[in-house]
Amino acid sequence: MRQVLNSRRVLWEATDSVVSRFVNTHVEQPMSRTTFGALILAAGKGTRMFSPRPKVLMELLGKPMLGYLFQVLDPLFPGKVWSVIGHQADMVRSMFCERSKGWIEQTEQLGTGHALQVAWQDLADADLDYVIVANGDTPLLPAEDIIALMRAGQDSDIAFLTLTLDDPGAFGRVVRTGGEVAAIIEAKDYDPAEHGIPTGEINAGIYCIKLKSTQAFLAELGNDNKNGEYYITDLVGMAVEAGLTVKGVNCGDKPQLLGINSPAELVAMEETLRESKVLDLLSSGVLIRSKDQVRIGPDVTIEPGAEIEGPCELLGSTTIARGVLVHSHCLILDSTIGAGSRIRHFSHVENAEVGQECIVGPYARLRPGAKLLREARVGNFVEVKKATLGRGSKANHLTYLGDAEVGEGVNIGAGTITCNYDGKNKFITTIEDNAFIGSNTALVAPVTVGKNALVGAGSTVTKDVGENEMAIGRGRQQNLPKKGGS
Repeated sequence: MRQVLNSRRVLWEATDSVVSRFVNTHVEQPMSRTTFGALILAAGKGTRMFSPRPKVLMELLGKPMLGYLFQVLDPLFPGKVWSVIGHQADMVRSMFCERSKGWIEQTEQLGTGHALQVAWQDLADADLDYVIVANGDTPLLPAEDIIALMRAGQDSDIAFLTLTLDDPGAFGRVVRTGGEVAAIIEAKDYDPAEHGIPTGEINAGIYCIKLKSTQAFLAELGNDNKNGEYYITDLVGMAVEAGLTVKGVNCGDKPQLLGINSPAELVAMEETLRESKVLDLLSSGVLIRSKDQVRIGPDVTIEPGAEIEGPCELLGSTTIARGVLVHSHCLILDSTIGAGSRIRHFSHVENAEVGQECIVGPYARLRPGAKLLREARVGNFVEVKKATLGRGSKANHLTYLGDAEVGEGVNIGAGTITCNYDGKNKFITTIEDNAFIGSNTALVAPVTVGKNALVGAGSTVTKDVGENEMAIGRGRQQNLPKKGGS
């Protein structure tokens, strides 16, 4: 894995801008007359991951493996990316609900060759010349290697990426004769007496297949092997035997092309990504303290001048503006933090929007739909859900604001709650500008507190409070003799 860190460019070239540059420079003009598509093999269970989730939904820095592949392949093959799914297919679809097309279901997982057979009609109907076939457990597949494979594929019937490793492990061995590819033999079936001394060259499992040349071989694929499965690798031997052109494109030693097959490999790859992202941000002008304890997802954007303190996690489509300070032990997910704001220790922000110069926490929780306008403050043990807190408004202690619209300059006392749910429906609480809500108040929605209104501490408010009115909703205090007193 250390080798990957020495070339961080390779790891992050999957971003849209870099992929677009590759496409514009290398693909559109020289390949304009050839139609390419991509097929992702994502049907397997991933038994060695020991997870109830499909392997392709296992996450690296909060993003599923399959999502990384879409990010690489979609710009290269617009509208021509298909995914073969099988194990928990509905779960995979729901994770990528924005993709209404391109799903091909393999009801029986009988190997990579069988997956290609299942997908073949869809590929043929798309009138493709070539298809790139990639495994769903290879999230860090570099765009430059895909383009190299496409170039080699145009001059061959089958081309595939190879690696040369000191320890080839359980990967399929490439057999060459006179420098030309003769076959790919699965590790379990490799016999040095028959296939020769291993060279360390292995199949990376990423192919470029010419549809017209190989269609006839699909029906001939067999499963006479130790696993009883149909392998795409067998197409290589069949094509060689038939006199077709087969090329192996060697990429040297690139660990990110090996795929992820175990929890240990997942964690190692994730750590490589994590360190690469942090180093990139540091070089761009983001101050990251305790950098080895900071996890930042691939789709997170942080402007120069922001400060991050570890340990913390910034994941999803999060945007951190210039001048923001995120203290330690915070989780920020799919949220926007405006310039000059401070997220204090032990705060949790999810699907929320924090405006400029706000203060959140410590120990605050902003749930989905929370929106803080400029200079708003949410303090310790305050929870906000699907509610807007207006400019300069404050809820500093022990408060729950759910399904609420709070105006500007509002002060919300400790222990205040919006009672937004009656067991069947949720209702809105509205607090208008410059209102003052006393401590330990229960606002029973639907209810409105008008501008400049005051609600006495300890009140239960069930009726609207008009502008400039004062509401007290509590029983009259009585002082009685203490029993047993002298």
